Amino acid sequence: MKSGCYTALISPFNQAGELDQEGLDKLIDFQIQNGITGILATGTTGESPTFKWPEHDFVVTRVAKAAKNKCLMIAGTGTNNTQEALEATEHAVKEEVDAVLLVDPYYNCPSSLEIRKEYYEVIAKQFPDIDLIPYIIPGRTSTQLLPQDLAILAQNCPNVSSVKDATGNLDNMKLIRQCCGSDFMIFSGDDGLIYDIMTNPEIRACGAISVMSNIVPKFMTKLVSLLNKGDIKEAGELNNALKPLMNLVVVTTKEDSQFGPVTCKARNPLPIKTLMRVLGMPSGPCRKPLGKMTKKGFTILLDTVKKVFASNPEFFEPIASYFEVDIEKQLNDSAFHRTLTYGY
Repeated sequence: MKSGCYTALISPFNQAGELDQEGLDKLIDFQIQNGITGILATGTTGESPTFKWPEHDFVVTRVAKAAKNKCLMIAGTGTNNTQEALEATEHAVKEEVDAVLLVDPYYNCPSSLEIRKEYYEVIAKQFPDIDLIPYIIPGRTSTQLLPQDLAILAQNCPNVSSVKDATGNLDNMKLIRQCCGSDFMIFSGDDGLIYDIMTNPEIRACGAISVMSNIVPKFMTKLVSLLNKGDIKEAGELNNALKPLMNLVVVTTKEDSQFGPVTCKARNPLPIKTLMRVLGMPSGPCRKPLGKMTKKGFTILLDTVKKVFASNPEFFEPIASYFEVDIEKQLNDSAFHRTLTYGY
């Protein structure tokens, strides 16, 4: 692995819920054309929890072939079943990917010790020639590989030299740096924290595995590159301009139901796929049980993007050119938006 910006690639579906293979090819090429460091296929942003295994393997194969000699390729092969993760990793290794990303085992919630000994170490030792990246996201998994066990894992398995941290907890990342040493690579799993953790001297992250780079790969890559070069001033300006977009990864609203107010969270990948549909990019709907945004949530998303487009239209020029769309029309013509929301 090397420092930089990697896109957690969206998986496009058609209206029947089947994988849009042509759309997938276009999204891969769009990323490559815009200078992305690497592509993560079959991550949770790519809706891997709803993939059938043949689909999962197909996407890994497709991205690996398209990215070869053009950018790095990571395959998401983690599950809450060590045997399935071994099988997925074996397929990814055969496709000659550059690394595999494994999320902490969700729902069955093993301890940090169990995660290390019965999951990560098993897979890392079975495939010692492939880089293995633990993916720490307790907000979704309800469990966590702790920094201490991550450090032991890295000592026991030389092919573990990096982590994707989506804890949102800077103290956790500081402890990773303390435990794992100065050469260990920390990648941000939260777009909104990239600037903060790459400039924090106690964390010194080296890049990101990004969601918003599905929309603005050129500029997310530039942000990470500027930070790695130490150009803090220009990076700060770019980060401030991109921040409204990065904050759309999760859109939270207060909705009124017949039984009183409720909080509604449109979680990744729903807001990103909704935005891609607005912008005329291959995307399609999310697979159930993900559905649509509420009207309030969609209004927040649309108003935010309109403001960013007004102040920084260059962010959207690559989309306009590559997909041959009129961004201003896509944002302002309600005909493109009618099927994208439902009320509470």
